[in-house]
Amino acid sequence: MSHSGDPKPLSSKSGEPLTGVCRVPGDKSISHRSLMFGGLAYGESRVRGLLEGEDVLNTAKAMQAVGANIRKEGDEWVIWGTGNGLLLEPEAPFDFGNSGTGCRLCMGLFGAYDFPTTYTGDASLSSRPMGRILNPLKEMGVQVLAEEGEGRLPITLRGPWQTAPIEYRVPMASAQVKSAVLLAGLNTPGITTVIEPHLTRDHTEKMLQGFGAELEVETSTNGERRISLVGQGKLTGQDVTVPADPSSAAFPLVAALIVPDSEITLPDVLLNEARTGLITTLQEMGGDIEITNVRISGGEEIGDLMVKSSELKGITVPAERAPSMIDEYPVLSVAAAFADGETQMDGLHELRVKESDRLAAVARGLEVNGVDCTEGKESLTVRGRPDGKGFGGGTVTTHLDHRIAMSFLVMGMVSEKPVAVDDGSVMETSFPGFVELMNELGGEIG
Repeated sequence: MSHSGDPKPLSSKSGEPLTGVCRVPGDKSISHRSLMFGGLAYGESRVRGLLEGEDVLNTAKAMQAVGANIRKEGDEWVIWGTGNGLLLEPEAPFDFGNSGTGCRLCMGLFGAYDFPTTYTGDASLSSRPMGRILNPLKEMGVQVLAEEGEGRLPITLRGPWQTAPIEYRVPMASAQVKSAVLLAGLNTPGITTVIEPHLTRDHTEKMLQGFGAELEVETSTNGERRISLVGQGKLTGQDVTVPADPSSAAFPLVAALIVPDSEITLPDVLLNEARTGLITTLQEMGGDIEITNVRISGGEEIGDLMVKSSELKGITVPAERAPSMIDEYPVLSVAAAFADGETQMDGLHELRVKESDRLAAVARGLEVNGVDCTEGKESLTVRGRPDGKGFGGGTVTTHLDHRIAMSFLVMGMVSEKPVAVDDGSVMETSFPGFVELMNELGGEIG
């Protein structure tokens, strides 16, 4: 059952080729940060293309609760910020629903203030580990006044009179941990430094610089990144245009590759190098994906994807690519089911702690729909069948996970038999209008 209401079972079946222009929602990572940094800046920010899914709207509510003025005018979101260091004590707990990004980043942003803040969420979010966020915040002087079990929501934090700057080496590839520490550093005197062994999503660094923060990034010859932020600086309101979310684009992208005779265009997709692992992988598998009209918008590279149905082949996906496509493995697994040969995916430990245990959820979904696969501790091997003979006919348990729901609805669009999911309402967290958009292209989901 979704956070917002009763479960909504859905199923998909094979139909016509997919054709047309497919405009997917704005990037979720940039949408969250636009609201946070706009709400923290001096003056007015205007955001166009904001993803208006439940996850992002819960971040907007959280920023309003600490003093930001946020409203929608036409197709723009207008934000008047409080100024860095001037957030107000909220009157009630924050409810982040299903959003790990919103919750974890706001724990860093709000936790550094000398007042109590309480963080809650749905059953899925409440099962996810928050210790990885709490550990560096404790080093900065933040108190954990209450928590459920070991680092589970609901959690109550209180910052000290003045947080202490730290140098923190992130023990796992996590943009959320990195970002939480940097956001806590905004209200901290001195220099807060985060060291990450490999590049993860770098929207926080780029957008903080865009809003005026004094931040430097040094990359060593072995790829290690050292990010240093001068705290208690001034952020200034900005105009932000949010590009199309590559994680959302992944679903129509894969669908067009595996549904015969399909040809679609995905315009204005974010091409940040930390987010394009799926495109690279699908091209290696033989996917016909042409990137055109590449340009820079708001400091980020964007472009249009022209996608045609293709004969895919199985490959080995290197573990080091996982940070650049961690949210895309469920739909990649569906693509692998229709590829010729075996696809081996390694380095998937982070999938165990997403909205669900995504690694297990994907494996069970494939199995119940007739796909031969092997789940390892940190790996998944899929043995594909290009004709999809015998695939489908099962109902997938989504575990309140939007990406599981959308991935298997894509599978049903080319399987011999329909594929059902137990709850499609969870897709509203990141991709409102998914069913309508896919059906407009020629899909049959209902």
